[in-house]
Amino acid sequence: MTGAGPTTDKAECAARAAAGIEALQRWYVRWPGLPTTGQWRTTGWWNAANALTVVIRYTQHTGDDRYTQVLERTFRAAGRRNQRFINKFFDDNAWWALAWIDAYDLTGQTRYLEAARVIFENFVTAWDDTCGGGVWWNTDRTYKNAITNELFLAVAARLHQRRPDDGSYLDWAQREWTWFAASGMVNDDGLVNDGLTADCRNNGQPTYTYNQGVVLGGLAALYEITGDEEYLRAGEPIADATLRLLTSPVSGSAAGVLVEPGEAGMAAARGRGDRTQFKGIFARNLADFARHNGQPAYRDFILRNADSVWANSRNGRNQFGLQWTGPFDTADASRQSSALDVLVAAAALTS
Repeated sequence: MTGAGPTTDKAECAARAAAGIEALQRWYVRWPGLPTTGQWRTTGWWNAANALTVVIRYTQHTGDDRYTQVLERTFRAAGRRNQRFINKFFDDNAWWALAWIDAYDLTGQTRYLEAARVIFENFVTAWDDTCGGGVWWNTDRTYKNAITNELFLAVAARLHQRRPDDGSYLDWAQREWTWFAASGMVNDDGLVNDGLTADCRNNGQPTYTYNQGVVLGGLAALYEITGDEEYLRAGEPIADATLRLLTSPVSGSAAGVLVEPGEAGMAAARGRGDRTQFKGIFARNLADFARHNGQPAYRDFILRNADSVWANSRNGRNQFGLQWTGPFDTADASRQSSALDVLVAAAALTS
């Protein structure tokens, strides 16, 4: 990397994403003579939905269709594990809904869209009047949090775009946004905290990067549907606060690179699990938002982060670590698919 600015060459960005996808697929569980699980080794159930999403988006943005067989295999095998991709955690289910919406967009096969519609039908049951509205995190109904409500917004809006004849999806998306905007989960810095207390107040829990991202994707979809720029204006303070407050303060090639709250401790512990996925989700949704917002800073941010992943957080097997500023720590499918989100976004934004 140099001080001349981020890489903007389409072919180079696509080649980086191709190398990363090839490495990701080494974790895809498919043993000769045995049924596939439809998942990726070293990572969890909801992470697999995000890994699938990045494979689909890679295919969409590069035209490289070598991995499309993963959709069918995962749909059959992973669906056997959790019938209809539904478990007790509404956020887990929603990641699969978004993945199958993307699969429908790529293939035109209605079974994928129908799977997403069934998931959403179950999702609606999570809404009630506690705290004035919103959906619960899981069927225990003890916590209303940011990510589950942001996903409810995003799934509803994206289903409306594909089934505009069913007005209930748009009604739910707008109802969710009205509630979320007034919920108090956006703090005075402009960042989204993790959720609400039992008495319906901002709980002050960490401002995880994916909580800043998914809401941007939902607002971008609402803008696409309505043409109302108020949705873009509502997202800008969250995006700007993330770029200002959740990035590396150091100088040089790692300056302005996305940092997950508590990331240093996660890398030192060689931790796996949920938080290793979060940054890629932010990058994916910021890219969707940036296509409509037109702010050069958002595009430059994604390209700069992609450069840093490639230059500072990659080993000799094109595997990517947790810290996009570097150094490389360890490899797993969650880290890999998360970093790939920003590489694929860079390829999309340089097309």
